[in-house]
Amino acid sequence: MTYPTDVQRRIYALMVLMKAADDRLSKGIGTGEFMCVYWPSRGQEAIAAAMGVALREDDQLVTTYRGLHDLIGKGVPLEEIYGEMMGRTVGAGRGKGGTMHIAKPDKGVMLSTGIVGAGPPVAVGLAMAAKRKDTDRVTVVSFGDGATNTGSFHEAANMAALWNLPVVFVCQNNLYAEMTPTHDTMKLGRVADRAAGYGMPGIQVDGNDPLAVLDVLAEAIGKARNGEGPTFIECVTFRFRGHYFGDRMPYIPKDQLSAAMEADPVPRFRKHLIDNGICTDDELSGIDEGALIKVQQALDTVMSAEAPSIDELDRDVYASPIRYPV
Repeated sequence: MTYPTDVQRRIYALMVLMKAADDRLSKGIGTGEFMCVYWPSRGQEAIAAAMGVALREDDQLVTTYRGLHDLIGKGVPLEEIYGEMMGRTVGAGRGKGGTMHIAKPDKGVMLSTGIVGAGPPVAVGLAMAAKRKDTDRVTVVSFGDGATNTGSFHEAANMAALWNLPVVFVCQNNLYAEMTPTHDTMKLGRVADRAAGYGMPGIQVDGNDPLAVLDVLAEAIGKARNGEGPTFIECVTFRFRGHYFGDRMPYIPKDQLSAAMEADPVPRFRKHLIDNGICTDDELSGIDEGALIKVQQALDTVMSAEAPSIDELDRDVYASPIRYPV
C-alpha cells in the first residue's frame, strides 16, 4: 500500500525520536551523567513507529520493560518516560514505578510489565472489556520471542481466539530471548506458525520495514475492530544493544551484530524517503535535529525535577493506609 507523505514523515519522526531517546540514555549512563536502569530497544524502531501510526488514540497498548520505543510511539511524553526511569516526580507514575512499570492510561498505555509473558493475559482482559462494552476499541500487546514460550502467552492466545476478541499479538522477534538465541528455545523457523495452533492468522513480516509492518498491522487492527478476532504478527528485527545497559553481549556473534547494524531501520527508511522523492535531505535533517532537541529538553526537565518525597508512600494506593504508632 502507498501511504500519504504526512504518514511516512510521521513514521520517520517517531523512529528518529526513539533512536535519539535510546542513544541519549546510553550516553548519559555510560558517562556517569545520571543513573537509571533500562533495557534498550535500539534497532526495533520500525515496529513501534508503525504501531504508533496504526493505532487510534483510544486504542490500548500493553508493552514490556523493553518498551521505550513503544511508549514513544503511543504518545507518552518523553519527560514522563525519562522521569519514571530516573525516579522523579515528573514521571508517569510520579517516579515510583521505574523503567519496568510505565503506564499512561489517557494515552492508551495500560501496562508495561517486567515479567516475560505477563502482558498477553492483561491484553486479553482489556479486549474482553471492549467487546462486552460493545466498543470498537482494539488492544495491541507487544512482547518478545521468548514470551511465546510461556504458559501465560498460550493461555491468552487460546482464549483470545476462542472468544474472538479484538486483540492483536505483536511479537518483536529480535532473535534473542534475553541472552539466548531463539533457535535454542524453540524448534520453529517461524514464530508466527504458533498462531495456527489457536485457529488465528499468523503473519511474519520484516520488522525493519515500517511500511511492511504498517500494512499487516492495519489489516489486523481492522479485522479486530470489525469483530473478526485476533491476529498474531511476528516482526523479525534485531536488538543492537545488550539485554540491559552494560551487557557486553558476548553471546551475539560479531558478524551477526555487524550485519544487523548495517541494516539499521532508521537510515534505511530515511533513504527510502529521499529515493522516492517523499522528503528532501534537508527536511529529514531538520527532523533529526528536532528529535535531539526534544530529547535534551525532556532530560533537562527531568534532571531538574524532585525525587518522590516520603509523603508519596501513602499516595496512589487502593486502600486507606493504616497508621501505626511509632
